[in-house]
Amino acid sequence: MTSSKVKQAVIPAAGLGTRFLPATKVVPKELLPIAGRPLIQYAVEEAVASGLETVILVMGPGKDLLAQHFERNVGLENVLLRRGHTREADEIRRLAELAEIRTVWQEQPLGLANAIATAKPLIGDQSFAVILPDALIDAEVGCIRQLMDCYEQHPGCIVATQEVQPGEVERFGIMNVAALPDSTLDSRVLRVTSLIERPEPGQTTSRHGIFGRYILAPEIFSCIAETRAGRGGEFQLTDSLTLCAKNTPIYAYRFEGRHYDGGNKLGFIQATIAYSLKDQDLSAALRQHLVELEMTLAATLP
Repeated sequence: MTSSKVKQAVIPAAGLGTRFLPATKVVPKELLPIAGRPLIQYAVEEAVASGLETVILVMGPGKDLLAQHFERNVGLENVLLRRGHTREADEIRRLAELAEIRTVWQEQPLGLANAIATAKPLIGDQSFAVILPDALIDAEVGCIRQLMDCYEQHPGCIVATQEVQPGEVERFGIMNVAALPDSTLDSRVLRVTSLIERPEPGQTTSRHGIFGRYILAPEIFSCIAETRAGRGGEFQLTDSLTLCAKNTPIYAYRFEGRHYDGGNKLGFIQATIAYSLKDQDLSAALRQHLVELEMTLAATLP
């Protein structure tokens, strides 16, 4: 019997990270640090804070370091303790205690739908969460927790959304949506009628973007199996969700929080500043630097 409770998170991390080359030639993009913590760690910590018990990392060639980041390193811990760095030793030890980390392999980068399909043997007939590690969402209540709460009232597939600027529509997966009959009860929930990946100009009038967080029903796997390859030979999750919508309700949830695109250089810098400003060790000095930088920029403007 299928359980309605979401217990597992899938974190796709097999991509090539081409927008950060040459930095990602050897180092996985997911290990690039934001305020001292790698992208992959933020994703796992969000899953854990949301109450999920198991995290499944979808890895590809050269991504072994991702799993190693969450393994115990007693030698390093002992060196830190001998040098009096107790806080750092505790933090390193805590990584191995965050969650049950399991791994699956995506041999080729064939798109998000294909990456998710590799986790099917571990997921079984359960609904599950998906967290894209380069989509950082700074929220008081984790975005995936918000989707899980929505799922309890609206079983099916849930997709995190916010409206994007008109000039940014082509950078996102976009959903066409409709209000629910009982939308007065929760105006944040919308019914999804169709999805499109990075639409061409004029292809859609919607601005409801997809922001890298999902709750997916197990029916998604049969839909992925029916999905045809799209641009670049990749299998898009938006296409699979469109197929799924024929028999399974798809909802968009307008989440609370600030999104940073950690997959491009500008978004990565913006996230670094935002998260560093919340770090007790960095905040004061960084604020002073930003004030001085603002004054310098103002002085150079015509």
